[in-house]
Amino acid sequence: MHEAPPPTSTPAPAPGPSSSAVPAEPLSHGLKQRHLTMLGLGGVIGAGLFVGSGAGIAVAGPAIVVSYLIAGALAMLVMRMLGEMSAAMPASGSFSVHAERALGRWAGFSVGWLYWFLLVVVLAVEATAAAQIAHGWVPGIEPWAWVLLFMVVFTAANLTAVKNFGEFEFWFASLKVGAIVVFLALGLLAVFGWLPDTDPVGMTNLTGQGGFLPNGWGGVVSGVLTVVFAFGGLEVVTIAAAETDDPARAVGRAVRSAVVRILFFYVGSMLVIVTVLPWTAQQAGLSPYVKVLDAIGVPSAGQIMNIVVFVALLSALNANLYGSSRMIFSLAERGEAPRGLLKVSGAPGAGGVPRRAVLASVAFGFVSVLLNLLWPDTVFLYMLNSVGAVLLFVWALIAASQLRLRARLEQEAPEALSLRMWCFPYLTWVTLAGLFGVLLLMLTDEAARPQVLWSAGATALVLLAAVGRQWREQRGNPAVTDR
Repeated sequence: MHEAPPPTSTPAPAPGPSSSAVPAEPLSHGLKQRHLTMLGLGGVIGAGLFVGSGAGIAVAGPAIVVSYLIAGALAMLVMRMLGEMSAAMPASGSFSVHAERALGRWAGFSVGWLYWFLLVVVLAVEATAAAQIAHGWVPGIEPWAWVLLFMVVFTAANLTAVKNFGEFEFWFASLKVGAIVVFLALGLLAVFGWLPDTDPVGMTNLTGQGGFLPNGWGGVVSGVLTVVFAFGGLEVVTIAAAETDDPARAVGRAVRSAVVRILFFYVGSMLVIVTVLPWTAQQAGLSPYVKVLDAIGVPSAGQIMNIVVFVALLSALNANLYGSSRMIFSLAERGEAPRGLLKVSGAPGAGGVPRRAVLASVAFGFVSVLLNLLWPDTVFLYMLNSVGAVLLFVWALIAASQLRLRARLEQEAPEALSLRMWCFPYLTWVTLAGLFGVLLLMLTDEAARPQVLWSAGATALVLLAAVGRQWREQRGNPAVTDR
């Protein structure tokens, strides 16, 4: 194991875009384009789509398709901005590094730690949910033992060469994507009555039961609040791009292919579901995919979908462990986390795996799992609420960073803009307005309000820590200025 070069005692100003001089990463470049492409496609296809979409259908009816279009458009715009910055300045810290360069150290510190905290808390939810499914299959093994097994397996995978993480995600994502493609094909056959013992469905379920907008546009808005967080996870693509042989080209390809295809999978799935069955047949907490498969006569539909959801949860667990370890490693590189986390495996100069960063992330993940098992309705619920709206804060900082960096890039290094945000700066401002609109709507929703308030509290604490850290540094060394 070896350490990355130590930072100087006086932090240097952030390099400008013209330097493209992102310090050379001491990490390996073991990820291939196919890994990154499938990570982009499969990273957001998880339990939120396969199970959580039922809650969205219950409040929006057939208009859930519009809700997914709106939420997907926001996610697509954010990813385009993030792709632009990551192609021009690839780094393992991705948007945390970009925020630091654009807005100052306080921004990089805040968004990096908030995102790390988000990943390690959500990791506990995924591990616990996967354990419950496995316990149903093998009742003799307690859920805690399954959690332990999953954490050990994926910790081991992330401690070895990064290509192991890439292979896990490649095959996990392939299974999820394949499952959705098969579902879409069966759904279309059912709609047109081309399956045995089925009649054409037509548009009856889209226009009946109260019409396409049974709960009006208020239902569409409620649907957006329900489904927008299902698009979280795309950000890991830009973190992983730094560990490919050609980060700028790899992230550009992954972002271009991922956003459109994911919109197709999400919106296409919802359209099939609300066309095949009346929206009133759906229930929150029950997978609408299972109901559709049961309705068209697919045997053991529930178990098949249980397997798909199980794989989706393990995939998300693996990706979150990877993303959290790289984020905290990047924070350590910039002096915003303990320097001991900079140890990487392999010979000096050869690049390797940040094993201490992996262990730090999984250690907090274990704590989160323990809290989820012991106090799911008290301590862990508060933790979960404290990250409930963090994704929107992260996306907003990505947009704000892109506003600043794009202008600098156009002046100093226009050749670095191999991937450009559309209609800059207008669509960036539209995205920011949309994100703040979602936050305001969450404040008016009784169920979502605690998430916004707790997340705002967590964000305020991290911001105070960032400002306090910077003040102490400036007091100790007046030459230190904000980057």
